Amino acid sequence: MNELSPKVFEAAVEATESLLKFSHPADKSLSYFFRTHRELGSKERPLVADLAYSVIRNKTYLEKTSNSQDPESLCLIALNKIFGISWKHLRSKLGNQHNSEIDNISAVSASPLSPSERFSLPEWIWEKLVSQYGEERTSELARSMLSKASFDLRVNELKRPRSEILNALAAEGLEVSPTPISKTGIRLSSNVGLQKHPLFLDGSIEVQDEGSQILVDLVGAKRGQMVVDFCAGAGGKTLALGSDMRSTGRLYAFDISAKRLERFKPRLKRSGLSNVHPQLIGSAKDPRLQRLHGKIDRVLIDAPCTGLGTLRRNPDIKWRQKKEDLAALCETQLSILGEASKLAKIGGRIVYATCSLLREENEQVIEKFLSAHQGRYQLVDVSTILSHDQLTLSNLPYLTLSPDIHDCDGFFAAVIEAI
Repeated sequence: MNELSPKVFEAAVEATESLLKFSHPADKSLSYFFRTHRELGSKERPLVADLAYSVIRNKTYLEKTSNSQDPESLCLIALNKIFGISWKHLRSKLGNQHNSEIDNISAVSASPLSPSERFSLPEWIWEKLVSQYGEERTSELARSMLSKASFDLRVNELKRPRSEILNALAAEGLEVSPTPISKTGIRLSSNVGLQKHPLFLDGSIEVQDEGSQILVDLVGAKRGQMVVDFCAGAGGKTLALGSDMRSTGRLYAFDISAKRLERFKPRLKRSGLSNVHPQLIGSAKDPRLQRLHGKIDRVLIDAPCTGLGTLRRNPDIKWRQKKEDLAALCETQLSILGEASKLAKIGGRIVYATCSLLREENEQVIEKFLSAHQGRYQLVDVSTILSHDQLTLSNLPYLTLSPDIHDCDGFFAAVIEAI
């Protein structure tokens, strides 16, 4: 926050006020804010985003330590408590108009905080994580989710090898390194705008968290196969699967959202892939899927979920999720798995994945599915598919990735084989 100025601070307060309404996902709210505040420069926007997101990540902690829910107060206390800027320095940076509020906040007496308040997690999420991991591990996990997510890229090796991309970005003065696990990933030291970069425009790179890249490795799509990305969304994993297939075979990208598939089209065009077939379906039970029953080599189901594994990247999710909605969501996940599994041929591989940390959405869904389909599907140990010195596998036969251990988004995945 060395570039902090009154202009940046006022913009951050306004952006924070918008995000705190939780009427839309934070990234969409922030994008709209920047579109309507074009006076903010390229160096100012990241500062505004960092401060606003810091407030959302640390919301409860900041409210308790400032004794306020006002966006101005929350931004001030975040600058002091999260970014470590002294009150004296803030007075000199921001001018006299905020002195009164600084006086009020700095005079607040610290009171004991519960762990869920300290780590700014809703109590119901904290309790569920503690029941799974214990309080010590949950504290480590919760602390890791208060930090910014890493900024990862996936290299489209149909266009260029990773070594070439690494050298090109380093030559531009960017701090880059290979991702520790994914063989196609690149990690940047900071989030930089790449939407107009030549390597992005020609499809050589895509922004994708390393955890998502590891999931694609688990699918293990091969040349010439028939593969389905069942909940394709905007197509990030679809593109990675197509690259693994070397643009051969047939890759279906199904989704129930026309808007998401529309956003996928320019990405697909940039990628140069010729084997991808995006298709809009009405539901997981769409009759058009029946023609593919028993014919597919690989099925990826990145199921809709609470998204709690992505809190570093999407901190607003924890405030927008409701405990009472979880049961219905898990039923939806089980239904999607049941329908998508019908696509796999004998010996075909199904990968069920979520970006959730909750057993209800993960292991329990798999247990219910296997119990209802005994003799038709079997669980495969992920360690027989993935092997890497840097990949800690601690929840076998499942894959569990977490920010505190793997420095990527939190993911769960199970591999099921049709028999």
